Amino acid sequence: MDSTELELLVEIINRKLLEKQIRPLSYTEILIMQGIWHYQTYHQIAQEKGYSAGYFTNVVAPQLCQRLTELVGSRVTKKNCRVLLESYLDATCTALKTTMLKQHSVDSFPDTDQKPSPSYPSGPVPLGSSFYIENSTLSTRVYEEISKPGALVRIKAPKEMGKTSMLLRILNYAESQGYRTVSLNLEQIDSSILNELNLFLRWLCANVSRQLQIEPRLDDYWDEDIGSKVSCSLYFRKHLLEQINSPVVLVLDEVNQIFEHPQVAKDFLPMLRSWYEEAKRLLIWQKLRLIVIHSTEIYVPLELNQSPFNVGLPIQLGDFCLEQVQQLAQSYGLDWSNGEESQQLMTMVGGHPALIHMAIYYLSFEEMNLAELLKTAPTSSGIYSHHLQRHWVTLQQQLELLIAVNAVMSSTEPVQLEPIVAYKLSSMGLIKLDGNKATPFCQLYRQYFNNQQLKIDENNN
Repeated sequence: MDSTELELLVEIINRKLLEKQIRPLSYTEILIMQGIWHYQTYHQIAQEKGYSAGYFTNVVAPQLCQRLTELVGSRVTKKNCRVLLESYLDATCTALKTTMLKQHSVDSFPDTDQKPSPSYPSGPVPLGSSFYIENSTLSTRVYEEISKPGALVRIKAPKEMGKTSMLLRILNYAESQGYRTVSLNLEQIDSSILNELNLFLRWLCANVSRQLQIEPRLDDYWDEDIGSKVSCSLYFRKHLLEQINSPVVLVLDEVNQIFEHPQVAKDFLPMLRSWYEEAKRLLIWQKLRLIVIHSTEIYVPLELNQSPFNVGLPIQLGDFCLEQVQQLAQSYGLDWSNGEESQQLMTMVGGHPALIHMAIYYLSFEEMNLAELLKTAPTSSGIYSHHLQRHWVTLQQQLELLIAVNAVMSSTEPVQLEPIVAYKLSSMGLIKLDGNKATPFCQLYRQYFNNQQLKIDENNN
């Protein structure tokens, strides 16, 4: 089964789940299916995609197997998953599979503008997708900046706001310009490595070398007498940059992971700034174009003149505006030109790109109308149930955050929060900040968390 057929398999399963009024496959469930089809272990899938192996093995995989078992009527395990699903499709979905293959075949419709059926909107929007809503102003600024010698771009936003989708396009643009590209996700690092600066910098050098297809020679440059930061900088300058004749775009994604390790952060982050500043006087460093991506504001005990987060080009990803919501609806075949439907949806979920996209996806199948979707949105039976429950589980594990959320969601006025609490809730995308004063990000969160608190109060009574 090739990648096109696997994509069709996911679409067929999602349609069947929707027919049963069950939520479609999540992004992480799809990642596991892709890994199974490539004969990968759960650990390999998790490592490649930047997730915890334990999370995939103990949480996502059992949930996926249970859902597929209910769908196909036979017990699904990792070993038999592929065989059972192929048999299921051959037995019950032959007609649908044939139709969808024709829809996806360019050769079948060489003279038409027919579009493929949309996939469930989870994770980054693929390159070339008609469902990607670009902020052309921000994209143009980034493209122009990375064309400059020694550039540094800082992209920040809460999770699920489109950082990774934008990153895919930045890397594609850089490669189209003949630049070499390296993309590292710091979520992929073992915590033991993040706890020790020397191990972390060696991890960085080794991974950059491999992505640039240059033989790692760390021991030739590592010298404990000069320290790991100088060793790392020498390795980049002498071993990597001198061998490459084109600009190198180095992306460090999920840099917020390092904030939990201040002993490493206080040395690593100033080192990045030093590379940026060295480019002003040394031509060799001008080849390096840094892109640092992180969630929301940064609370790291660094001296302001040492931090890389007040230099370079800052890019803050924001919400969809009304016109962008209408544009996305149009790409799904919905006529929302009068703006009424777009405004109603935005009243509930703000301009949150992922929540907007999910709603429009469901509405495009005409399984429900907008009024029904909005009525059930903040409940456990709505389309956002998985999204909301994930936040609820996280909050229950951190009492300080739960108390703060209850205060913000139940108040009609902005609530003053401690900076670290404000940062964490903003990272989750649950609140909007004006200084340290917080308001709910949207009515969806206000209604859902108020209902959860009401249930707790009732149970306590």
